[in-house]
Amino acid sequence: MIPLSSSSQAFVGLGLRPEHFQDFISNKQPVDWVEVLTDNYLVPGGKPLYFLDRIRADYPVAMHGVAMNIGSLDPLDYEYLRQVRELAARIEPFIISDHLCWTGSSQQRLYDLLPLPYTEEAAQYVAQRILRVQDFLGRRLTLENLSAYLESSTSMTEWEFIGEIARLADCHILVDVNNIYVSSRNQGFDPIEYLRALDPGRIRQFHIAGHTDFGDHCIDTHDHPVCDAVWELYAEAVYLFGSIPTLLERDDQIPEIEVLLLEVERARKIAAITLARLSESDGRPTPSGAPR
Repeated sequence: MIPLSSSSQAFVGLGLRPEHFQDFISNKQPVDWVEVLTDNYLVPGGKPLYFLDRIRADYPVAMHGVAMNIGSLDPLDYEYLRQVRELAARIEPFIISDHLCWTGSSQQRLYDLLPLPYTEEAAQYVAQRILRVQDFLGRRLTLENLSAYLESSTSMTEWEFIGEIARLADCHILVDVNNIYVSSRNQGFDPIEYLRALDPGRIRQFHIAGHTDFGDHCIDTHDHPVCDAVWELYAEAVYLFGSIPTLLERDDQIPEIEVLLLEVERARKIAAITLARLSESDGRPTPSGAPR
């Protein structure tokens, strides 16, 4: 469950990676929650699940998947969804999320997050699939925006598309701040306009991460520290949406946990300063939730 939180409190988590299992077992870490990659734990046993059970005893957990294939033309994979449901029953996550994309076709997994056409027809199709998944899981999904690398001729903007799907499916949105920044650099749109167009009542989580900047384009690699421009965009997101659980992601070139904890603390400070300023000016947004 996600109870209402104080609008002056920041709740910042860290993506749980095997490199840091022992750190979490050995000592209480200064993070408010952790997020696990769902697809790494869909097994009946083994070391990853053993460590997850132990860590779950001390931290709230969110589940974040990459293989739901919600935008594909293939039939929904109910065996996969059954495994997700069983893991959720085991660890009781406060959020189950995946990506607003497709990841394969004709039962072939492509192991990449592939974009959808931003059209009303696609929005209606994906929303119906989300509704079926939510019925099967017995809970709402939270869907994340992708990084985009090419402009396309579509009838909707990405933010209009995401908003329409969330409305039709009555699902939640995971705002990946880094992805918005990367896409804005690659496609030339205003990232602030993107954020301001989203429905605050749908936002349940932020992601922040690093990327690789090649000057004329960016690639969402999750193997660098968060850059200043993404921190600034994160502060704007907090200003607009309030106290939303925030997750620091790092998926490659993973450093010692102490290095990542410095970024966790920076996120906490940025959020706390922004929320305090809002509170003082009586301009604070409606608070969302902190995990427990």
